[in-house]
This record gives sequence, structure tokens and C-alpha cells, in this order.
Amino acid sequence: MKQPLAYIHPEAKIAPNVVIEPFVTIDKNVVIGEGSRIGSNATILEGTTIGKNCNIFPGAVIGAVPQDLKFVGEETTVEIGDNTTIREFATINRGTKARNKTVIGNNCLLMAYVHVAHDCIIGNNVILVNSVQVAGEVEIDDWAIIGGLSAIHQFVHIGAHVMVSGGSLVSKDIPPFIKAGRERLSYVGVNSIGLRRRNFTNEQIRDIQDCYRVLFQSSLNNSDALIRIEAELPASKERDDILLFVRNSHRGILRGYSAGGEE
Repeated sequence: MKQPLAYIHPEAKIAPNVVIEPFVTIDKNVVIGEGSRIGSNATILEGTTIGKNCNIFPGAVIGAVPQDLKFVGEETTVEIGDNTTIREFATINRGTKARNKTVIGNNCLLMAYVHVAHDCIIGNNVILVNSVQVAGEVEIDDWAIIGGLSAIHQFVHIGAHVMVSGGSLVSKDIPPFIKAGRERLSYVGVNSIGLRRRNFTNEQIRDIQDCYRVLFQSSLNNSDALIRIEAELPASKERDDILLFVRNSHRGILRGYSAGGEE
């Protein structure tokens, strides 16, 4: 259903059952999948692909050119997966020549006033709470939840199943499976409640906790802690994910354990 008060470029490719409300603008080279809904006053600009069963709320702007002075008009895209909801006045910018695309995965929820800058890669089942601001070339892995009003520095990598408290300033990488909070942002325990909800076993959670006790609660530096983890703790997918993440970190990981225990 397409309202006559909406502007739809003739080169846009829109599935027959997409609902487009009044005063929507849809530019050329836009693709919108089956079952999606575009709310009134939303703007979908050139180079945007939106998957199936997505819900774009009023006032959202998707596919605007990057707010990056190095951008010189190169042909880039925004790609949004299936079953993703983008709430009111969220903004998602196209990529630059750095990665050529900005990607939002499947089953994500971007709440009101979220900003996702150029060349970000956001995984599946990610929640960005109201007014989260994500700078360019950030990576956020599957199942991460970022609390409202948080600001994420350019190039930061946030691991899978991470929970970041509201109002956080994220300037370092955050390894998978943990909670991050306090000022300055610190490790505050393993995200055990979230992991149980996603069917991690108690044994898997204990293995993750053992890794982070060595990494964050010992007197070892990160390099020595990784050596000990690999030498002394049993191999598992979760252990290896932690080792790989920390070794591949370009910005360095957040600070270690501070007062307070794990759940």
C-alpha cells in the first residue's frame, strides 16, 4: 500500500506488500523487502537496501551521505537485514571508501534518536537503546545491548553478548560475554543472565568467568594473561573467542575489574 502523498522514485524497487505512509521520501536505487512498513515522514535515500518485515518509524533517515570530510561522493550503501525495527528519528549513514557500506543485521532494534555513522557493521539481534551515538567504522557483534545515551568512539569493536550500561563513553574495545559499566568504563562481570537467556550452559558460563578472572582480576598484563588462559584453561569455543578478540583488538580493551562482583 503506497500513499499518494509519498514521493517514490521510479527506480526504487519495492515489494508489492510494503506499506508506505504519507509524506515518505524514497530515492532511487532503494530496495525494500516484503512485509516492511515505512512510517510517515521517513526518508530512505539512495543506496539503501531494507530487508523483509522491517518497521521503519516516522522521521527516520536512512542512507544519508556520511558526515565524514573524506567522503567525495563515492557510490556506497546501507544494508539492513530482515525483521529489524528502526524507531523515530534514528539516522543511519552510508559507507565511505573505507568499507563501502554500513550494515545493520537481522532482528535488530534501534530505538529513537540512535545515530549509526558511516561504515559501521552491526550484527544480528543487537539492541541500541534511545539516543545511542555510534561513530564511524564501529563493529558491534551479535546480541550486544548498548544502554541509552551511550557514545561509542570511532573504530571501537564491541563483542557478542555484551551489555553496556546507559550513559557510557566507550573508547576501548569490549570483549565478548561481559557487562561494562561505571565511570571510567570497566569490566563489571560476565553477562551471565543474558547468556542463560540464550541457552548457554552453567559450564559454559563458568568457563567464561574463569577466562575473565585471569584477564581482569589477576596482576598479569593482557599478553601474559592470554598466555595463561591458553595454557591452563580447557579449550572451548568461548575461550577461543575471547583469546581471538583480545589479540585482534586495535584500540586495546577496556580497563579491568573494579570493585563489585559477578552475577
